[in-house]
Amino acid sequence: MKPEIHPQYHTVKVVMTDGSEFETRTTWGQSGDTLRLDIDPKSHPAWTGGSQQLLDRGGRVSRFQKKFSGLGLK
Repeated sequence: MKPEIHPQYHTVKVVMTDGSEFETRTTWGQSGDTLRLDIDPKSHPAWTGGSQQLLDRGGRVSRFQKKFSGLGLK
């Protein structure tokens, strides 16, 4: 490996949205920094099963569904 071209790899503390924390190694920030997450697997709808509203502005979704309704697994 070439010297002086790789970022520093160090330990930081990660604080989840519920206040729990853990240490991990990363190239983010400086050694000993604290990374506070706004969204994590405990709060994001993709992991928690939350519902999401799909807004159909200007009929885009309905046009898409109409255009590609014939495509699918049979």
